[in-house]
Amino acid sequence: MRITVMGTGGVGGYFGALLARAGHQVTFVARGAHLAALQARGLRIESALDGTFTVHGQAVADTTQVGVQDLVLFTVKMYDNASALAATRPLVGPDTILLTLQNGIDNGEQLVQAFGAEQVMIGSAYMEGRITEPGVIMQAGPGIAVFGELTPGITPRGQRLLHVFQEAGWRVELQENMPGMLWKKFAYIAGSAAVCAATNSDYAEMRSIPETRDIIRQAIEEVLAVGRARGAPILEDSLTWSMTALDQFPGQGRASLAKDFLAGNQVELEGITGAVIRLAREVGVPVPINATLYGILKPWALRIAVQRDGQHKA
Repeated sequence: MRITVMGTGGVGGYFGALLARAGHQVTFVARGAHLAALQARGLRIESALDGTFTVHGQAVADTTQVGVQDLVLFTVKMYDNASALAATRPLVGPDTILLTLQNGIDNGEQLVQAFGAEQVMIGSAYMEGRITEPGVIMQAGPGIAVFGELTPGITPRGQRLLHVFQEAGWRVELQENMPGMLWKKFAYIAGSAAVCAATNSDYAEMRSIPETRDIIRQAIEEVLAVGRARGAPILEDSLTWSMTALDQFPGQGRASLAKDFLAGNQVELEGITGAVIRLAREVGVPVPINATLYGILKPWALRIAVQRDGQHKA
């Protein structure tokens, strides 16, 4: 298959490298020092599950000369969606499949608005992955991807992709109710990641303090209520699953949102908690816990944006 990874970070780089290793024609979209390293030395994966290996696919910043693709893995950070959607356009033909494996809940909707529902599939990754140095990606954790259609059901194209992914060594599941799975994970991330960042706690701390644990639970319940009001096929076990996931997360670990805040990196606050507020407002569902978390974190996010802007201008 002709495949482009739109955003060669931890998730896209890891799953794209497995596809390249299996012999598919993979193009990695990146920028800066990471792009230069990919072009010079290839993409090196250091995986807790698959060992260390290097692949040598095409690496570009400009997608206009890549050509129409069979599959685009849309794996940019959510704050880069607008520019990535524009960069994706030259890659899309009538039979191209666009698969988002991002955090957040409305990335699929943004792809639909740009390219039409018939070309979009949605998914999610359960893993820790990051660029440790230019051209090198570390993968830890479960390393699992789940994907499916925008509406519940199993399709032939989903089954074809499942076969491709499995042959490439992905740990992957094709979900009949992917929208429900996405809302379940989104509710969990929105509640736990925002509290992790706002309290500057690791998971062991915040889940063991009853008052803090209750805030996480209420935040998750609010997100699920928004999903139900929007007509999403919310799975019955969503809250139980989320609290179990909270308890199973490594105790000394922190959410990637919290890590980005602490490191002064650009943060996905708008795509996570900001999206909860926006989607809740559209259906008139009150979300006081999430609104409070957003109000607490927003000044910090703005400070980071100002600092980063100043660094770029300098």
